[in-house]
This record gives sequence, C-alpha cells and structure tokens, in this order.
Amino acid sequence: MKPLKFVGSSLDDLRDFPEEARRAAGFELRALQDGFEPRDWKPVGSVGHGAKEIRIHVLGEWRVIYVAQIRNAIYILHAFQKKTRKTSQRDIALAHKRYKQIGD
Repeated sequence: MKPLKFVGSSLDDLRDFPEEARRAAGFELRALQDGFEPRDWKPVGSVGHGAKEIRIHVLGEWRVIYVAQIRNAIYILHAFQKKTRKTSQRDIALAHKRYKQIGD
C-alpha cells in the first residue's frame, strides 16, 4: 500500500471538509492506496504531469488534487471546496506550487 503524503496545508484543509465529504474523500484516498482509481476523477495537467483531481459531490462540490506517479507515495497537493463551475486559478496555482515542491 502506498503511503499518503500531504503537502502544505492539504491535510488541515481536508480535515475542514464536512464529515460526510471528508468520509467520501477518505474512501477515495484509501482506494488509491490499494491501487484502484477514484470513482470520479479527471486529469489536471495544468498542475503538473500525472496530477489528478478527485471529485466529491457531497454537500456541495469538493476536490482533492493529488499525484501518485512520483516515487512510491501518493502526494496530496490541495483539498478545497469548489464554489464555481471552473476551478479557480488560485487553487490551480497553489497545487502547481506544491507540485514543484515535491519535485518531478
């Protein structure tokens, strides 16, 4: 099982999700650790090579951006509530900055 490594404030941000959304995110992250794909995800190439976004539709819209193709861990780059149809540039920029911190 691949370990989860949280970058920056991503663990605290995930902990701030409502309980039901946090539970759904935890289920998806556990599936990743076990080698499965999340149920609802999409690539986020603007963050970096191999970055993906888990999409959670519980009590609003929630996102967890991660990368699993670097070394032998799953790096959680950013966790946030999505409030508009398009992901904000601020969220993309923060995830990209954290992606660069872990190296490619």
